Amino acid sequence: MRSGYCGRWALFTAIGLAALPALAADLPDAMPDDNLNAVLWDQTSVEAQANALGAYALGRIRLDEALADKTWTAAPVEQTGNFQDFPPAIILDVDDTILNTSPYQARNITTGTSFKPETWTQYVNAQQDKPIPGAVEFTQYAASKGVKVFYVTNRTADEEGPTVEEMKHFGFPMGDNVDTFLSAKEQPDWGSAKGTRRAFIAKNYRILLMFGDNFGDFTDDYKGTVEERQKVFEANKAHFGHDWIAIANPTYGSFESAPYKGDYKLPPEEQRRMKQNALTPWDGK
Repeated sequence: MRSGYCGRWALFTAIGLAALPALAADLPDAMPDDNLNAVLWDQTSVEAQANALGAYALGRIRLDEALADKTWTAAPVEQTGNFQDFPPAIILDVDDTILNTSPYQARNITTGTSFKPETWTQYVNAQQDKPIPGAVEFTQYAASKGVKVFYVTNRTADEEGPTVEEMKHFGFPMGDNVDTFLSAKEQPDWGSAKGTRRAFIAKNYRILLMFGDNFGDFTDDYKGTVEERQKVFEANKAHFGHDWIAIANPTYGSFESAPYKGDYKLPPEEQRRMKQNALTPWDGK
């Protein structure tokens, strides 16, 4: 029995090895990409889904607390004066806070390309996003409580149409007769930093909560070195989990450029070297 098994195994192995070149020829080469594991986590892992569901479940708890406290505001810099009797509102970022854009990141990985405005606009027009778990249900819950839901995004005004159409399809509340989708450059002073748009909302609403996947969704002091960003975080960390709720996103963001000080003109190899130098490795002892 054993000798016969070994003979058959040898035959199967020989056939399998002979087929390998043909099989390999049918498969595309897996191109190395620094973002592979991050996008894989974001797009396929149950951990990513669980993280988002937990964040939005916390949001419900904090929302109810904020509604009961007239002195509560999530925007202490922009919210000034007597805001206590203003109608309540919340602010959410769009990309990878309420809409998962991992198909675009995955395309860049599998094609060996990187972010380009023209391909990004094509992606937005194709409406291939999926809702972040818990986002639709949370925003609907907020709207049912009489809270105005604002979306402050760095998608451009030209990209607003297909984005709003997609969000309506998913069931996100869109503000009825109030423009609640505030895109970059929609007004002259609305740049990539979001403080002017937060201030615009704060003129007429009490901002209860803010949601985002990037430090810049909460403060305009998000740029700088790793050390500079940490200092700003320490000054604001009491907000997180209270009135600022972060959605995990390891695929892109201002964290990625901090080690090379946002100098995108540096060659990719130099950017990678500086990111590696920012790590604190185990010394092996």
